[in-house]
Amino acid sequence: MGQLIKLQDYVSRYEQDIFLYPSRFVRLKTQQWDKWKRAWENGDSLQERVETPAVPEWYEEEKEPFFTRIKDLFKRGKEEEEEEIFAKVPTNTFSFSPSLSTQPNTLDELKRNFLDQLYAFQLKWATTTIAEQSFIDKHFYEDVRLKYFLQRFPDTYLVLYHPIFLLKTAPVEVEIILITPTEVWCITFLEEEDRAVFVGSNEHFWLKRNQEQEQKVLNPLIALNRTEKVTKNILNHYEIELPIQKAVLTRNGYIDYPSAPYDTKFIERRNYEKWFQNMRSQRSPLKHIQLKAAQALLNYCQTTSVRRPEWDVEPEQEY
Repeated sequence: MGQLIKLQDYVSRYEQDIFLYPSRFVRLKTQQWDKWKRAWENGDSLQERVETPAVPEWYEEEKEPFFTRIKDLFKRGKEEEEEEIFAKVPTNTFSFSPSLSTQPNTLDELKRNFLDQLYAFQLKWATTTIAEQSFIDKHFYEDVRLKYFLQRFPDTYLVLYHPIFLLKTAPVEVEIILITPTEVWCITFLEEEDRAVFVGSNEHFWLKRNQEQEQKVLNPLIALNRTEKVTKNILNHYEIELPIQKAVLTRNGYIDYPSAPYDTKFIERRNYEKWFQNMRSQRSPLKHIQLKAAQALLNYCQTTSVRRPEWDVEPEQEY
């Protein structure tokens, strides 16, 4: 399951510590899946056996680095106030407690149910921190393209989904950035009705043809090239050397572009399955340079969030 490290301009815990949270999420996912599978194999009720404690195992771990970051803001004698404020943070925001009303008949059905519930949890996990929160648009819970990256790719793939970069104080929204252990992919979708044919060119618009009509669509390379340029400039600034791939992706259609640029991959109905299986088959672990690249990109991302109300506490007196 790919990891969502940035969704548009929502706050991200990965911005705080990219070297901590990817492995923590994998551990959380693995622990819960093992419980689900073990309960299902034993014929036990998933609802009874898979309950997560009110405070997850890693929740206590999160307190220590968080308090370390803010300790300079608190003077002697305020430790109790720290604990009191932290206790007000709703732990259910961070806990993953999946349950099912009916027992799955097959392992594949169990996996699908698990991934669907984990997807909803990951949206909250990726857009929430201890002290801040963003109000996520409900349509992301049904976003089939976001689900595609988070449910069909390995745990070690880090996803920035239409992030908004702040470059020279100007916000720039780009396409999808997928950071794998060995390379960075800039991907744009070009999907409409089934079996549509897209005729590529260097013009501002391409032609889309189907059995009934022909119409213009915006050239997808415009946004894709912008995404690559932003990504490359940031990585070069931090002297991070990772190959950058560009891809136009249409899983249900065809691309006809005889003079296609050599530095762009066109993934369409005829070669999609081979590309997809190759991406899924990579089993490299998370790498340091990959996490450095993710941190570099996150450093330039715009964030819109609000402080949790439990942190808006007026000091009663000066210490």
